Amino acid sequence: MRHLVMRLEAPVVSFGDVMIDAVGPVSDFPSCSMLTGLLANALGYRREQGALLERLQQRVIYGARLDHAGERFTEFQTAQLQHDDKGWTTRGRVEGRAGGTNTYDSPHLRYRDHNADLRCTVALRLFDTSDAPTIEDIAAALDSPSRPLFIGRKACLPARRIADGWVEAPSIFEVLLRTPISSSPDAQSAWRRPSSVRMSLPASERCPDGFREHRACERRDWVAGVHVGETITYRGEVPLDRIAAAVQEVV
Repeated sequence: MRHLVMRLEAPVVSFGDVMIDAVGPVSDFPSCSMLTGLLANALGYRREQGALLERLQQRVIYGARLDHAGERFTEFQTAQLQHDDKGWTTRGRVEGRAGGTNTYDSPHLRYRDHNADLRCTVALRLFDTSDAPTIEDIAAALDSPSRPLFIGRKACLPARRIADGWVEAPSIFEVLLRTPISSSPDAQSAWRRPSSVRMSLPASERCPDGFREHRACERRDWVAGVHVGETITYRGEVPLDRIAAAVQEVV
């Protein structure tokens, strides 16, 4: 099977997790809904095209490898909104405030987590290869996107080309084994470098030895505009020596 290799790297990355009230945590791996949004943005889909987005999400099959976890930090956001102030919402509408006079005395507070200097490798293929867009269409769109791309939140601009070639392999696990680890010029010295990397694999494939089942809310109802259900993935660690050996076999 043909897989597209994607490199998700940026000075600041946000793999959004389940948000409660004004606190926005992040996950270690990209969710299916985040990848769907990234691909849809490259293809030029619009938010109100719920059926198209839903179909794209249903076709996405992927796994991820965390090449460098980076450093997690929390951004403190605040805004002082007065009675006549209005702003754009993610629903595409202008929205104002309501309430008593005293409600305007205090600012609106939010907390948003991010990962700094994270590097993640994704192996992607599509279910139903006869449908459009094809995996080749997606690769072309990532190289020449309809709109600027971002990794999670709009401030998280990619630091490198996202589409990074093709790998023919029987499984996503094999793709991630055969793909070289993404490193940076300031890579850690050998004595600080971890001996393994973490992976997240789809439940549609065999669970490798040592991996465990992980459950999370990773899919979005693009018509209703909310996240729903539970997604099962397999997560575990793979020694760097095993990846290096697999890469060497390919070379």
